[in-house]
Amino acid sequence: MTTTENRTAGWASLSWDLTELILSYLPLRSIVRAGAVCRQWRAVVTDPAFAARAAATRQRRPWFFLCGQNNVVLRKNQAFGFDPDAGEWVALPPSPHPSAAAHVDCFSGAGGFFFATTSSTRFCYAPLLRGPWRETSPLHFSRCNPLVGVFAGSGRPRFIVAGGARFVGGLVDIEDRLAVEIYDTASDSWELCPPLPPDYRGGNSSQWLSGALLDGRLFFVFGIYSCSVAAFDLGRRAWTGVRTLQPPGVLFSFLLACGDRLVLAGLCNSPDGPPCFALWAVDPRTMDFAEIAVMPHDLLASLFDTDDDDNKFASLKCVGLDGLVYVFNEDHHKAYPACVCEITTTTTSSSAPLTQNLTCRWSKVPPLPGTVNRFHKVIAFCSPVVLRAVLAPGGGVH
Repeated sequence: MTTTENRTAGWASLSWDLTELILSYLPLRSIVRAGAVCRQWRAVVTDPAFAARAAATRQRRPWFFLCGQNNVVLRKNQAFGFDPDAGEWVALPPSPHPSAAAHVDCFSGAGGFFFATTSSTRFCYAPLLRGPWRETSPLHFSRCNPLVGVFAGSGRPRFIVAGGARFVGGLVDIEDRLAVEIYDTASDSWELCPPLPPDYRGGNSSQWLSGALLDGRLFFVFGIYSCSVAAFDLGRRAWTGVRTLQPPGVLFSFLLACGDRLVLAGLCNSPDGPPCFALWAVDPRTMDFAEIAVMPHDLLASLFDTDDDDNKFASLKCVGLDGLVYVFNEDHHKAYPACVCEITTTTTSSSAPLTQNLTCRWSKVPPLPGTVNRFHKVIAFCSPVVLRAVLAPGGGVH
C-alpha cells in the first residue's frame, strides 16, 4: 500500500463524531471546500446537526462586507466578504440585489441579512451569501439610506429601520417626521414606532448617522458629525434623551457595538502632529469614555496615495462588531484599502474600569482579490455569517 493510500485509509477509518469535530474547527470557507472532498465529508457537513455543533465548538467572528456600486454600468458592481478567522477575502456574486437589472436606491446589511430598497416603499431582504430575496409589505413611510438593525423578537428575527431621507416628488421632504419602523418577519407587517428625536433632523440618513445594537435591547443612533447620541429601547419602544459624545479634538466618529460596551472610533486632531485615528471605550449608561487605542501612523498613511491632500481624511469610514473595528478608504485609492483593530478583553465584570484588561492589536487587511473596479458608492458593514445558511443548497461561498 502506498503512502497516499495509507493516508486515505486513515481518514476513512475515522468515526463520524471525530470527523465532525475536526471539520468543525475549520474556517467557514474551508468547511464548504471540505464538503467537496468525498461523500463522507459531504454527508458530515450537510447534516442538519453539524452547524449547531460547529457553532458550539468554535465561536466564529463576524465578517467584514464591502460592496461597490457603479451607477452607470451595473455589471461593474462587485461585492466581497472578509473572513477574519481565515484571514482572506471571498468574492461574492457581483449584484447581491433582488434583481440585477433593478435600480437600487439603497443597500446595506446587518445581523445576517442583506437589505435593499428598489423603489420608494419597496423593502427587500435576503440571508447573507444566499437567497432567496423577499419583498416586504410596504413601509408606512418611504425611506432612502436608513439605518437598519436586526434583533430577535419572540424567537424570530425582526428589523428596525430608523431615519433615512424621505422624498416627495423627487425632492427631500424637509418636514419628514424621522420615522422609525419595526418589521416582523413572521407576520410580514410593519409597526410604526416613536420617531427619531428632532435633534437628528439636520442629517437623518446612514450617510450622517451610525447605529449600534447592544445586547439585542438598545439600538443606539449616533451623529457622525454632530456627535449626538440617543438609544431606542426595543422592549419599551421608547427613546432615551439625546446626549453628546465627543472626546476632545474629534472631527468625525462612528459608534460601534463591542460585547457589553460601546466603542467610539474617529479621526481627531493631534496637538503634536497630523490628525490621528483613535478608539474610545464608552459606558452605554453614562456615556463616559476612555481612550483605548490609536492607529499607528504608518497604517493610517497606507490608506492613502499621498500625504499632501488636506481633505483626504474625509473618505475614511469605519464599521465594526464584537471586538473587530475596520477602518477603510471609500475612495478608489489603492483599491479601497482597510485596516483592522482587534479588541480583546479578559474580564466581563460590569464594575471594571472601561479600559481594564483591554488589549488592542492593529493590522492591515489583505488587499481585495483580483481586479477591482471603480465605484460611485461603497457600502460596508460587519455581520455574523450563519453556517447553516451557507451550507444549505444555493450557498454563496466557494
